[in-house]
Amino acid sequence: MSTPRTPTMKSAEDHPLARAAARQKIYLYAIVAGGEDRPYPATGINQGKVYAISAGRVAAVVSDVAGENVRPERARLAAHHEVLKKVMAETTPLPMSFGIVADSSAAVRRMLARNEEVLLDQLAHVAGKVEMGLRVTWDVANIFEYFVNVHPELRLERDRLLGSNCQPTQEQKIEVGRMFDRLLNDDREALADLATGIFASHECETKRLKCRNEREVTNLACLVKREAVPKFEAAVFEIAKQFDNNFALDYNGPWAPHNFVSVDLEL
Repeated sequence: MSTPRTPTMKSAEDHPLARAAARQKIYLYAIVAGGEDRPYPATGINQGKVYAISAGRVAAVVSDVAGENVRPERARLAAHHEVLKKVMAETTPLPMSFGIVADSSAAVRRMLARNEEVLLDQLAHVAGKVEMGLRVTWDVANIFEYFVNVHPELRLERDRLLGSNCQPTQEQKIEVGRMFDRLLNDDREALADLATGIFASHECETKRLKCRNEREVTNLACLVKREAVPKFEAAVFEIAKQFDNNFALDYNGPWAPHNFVSVDLEL
């Protein structure tokens, strides 16, 4: 005769729903002023509901996500930026980079409380402002040949080292390349100074971003008062008058002030 088995009791944590809840994380979009827990009229990552977790005088705009790693897929990137756009319609936030996840709402509140003064200082700096961008590029078929034509010293060096019937050595090619790079960087610096000088006269804070390719002259982030965006656009046209047809200018925005926020938050 077999001995009947005693039923084993599972703890609450072993229940499938409890395990799923334990895997839930908090995805962060932005930090805003105001200590109020509230919903936001936006749909976040993976169709999650967006809401605010507050502590003291600051709050984090968040949504729930499953798991710690949120891959930067197109739909998720779009959702992240759409939430920021909705928040920007109300106020100027401190935007978070894509993919920032906290373990729990309690962890978010601790982070907010620990960094409250720093966050308030940053929020005061960007209050009522938006980020605009200006990108200037050389609009020429061959950037090296363009520099040869506008810089006689480069043309002479090229002809001296590379213009003979002999096959140039690797060292000679490197020497010409070094001169080209130096002139490229000198021109970038001078042209960026021209643009930032005009923006400064319009009370626009600027930050020079890294050029992404050889043809890029300058890539500027500009912090502008919301009501002064038309003045920023007028400044862009003023800058455009200083460039000939060998250049192309493109401005964009308004965005959340990503390049004017420097807070290192430990979650």
